[in-house]
Amino acid sequence: METTIYHNPRCSKSRATLELITNEGVEPSIVTYLETPPSKEELADILQLLGVDAPEIIRFGESVAKELGLSPKDERTQSEWLELMVKNPILMQRPIVVVGGSKAIIGRPPENVLSII
Repeated sequence: METTIYHNPRCSKSRATLELITNEGVEPSIVTYLETPPSKEELADILQLLGVDAPEIIRFGESVAKELGLSPKDERTQSEWLELMVKNPILMQRPIVVVGGSKAIIGRPPENVLSII
């Protein structure tokens, strides 16, 4: 089954998740999302698979979030949140694993992915 990981090689959780997946015999497509950010539409699809709203996958502790004055309590539309992540992909929670285009999970902790692969 096709598996994609939205990966940041500098993140220890992302590296551990990728290692766990490959040790399970899965050869995922790797999207280094800081270099190749997902489109607004791709992010919307990922959110739907995760069953969450955009603020739930934003890393509000990132310096970019602080520079932009972002807060989970901000009153923004889903579209506005998605646009922020497209322009600032470092804001995305990582890693995100999508399996078969029908399931997704955040690999924090990495063992979370075992429930969908």
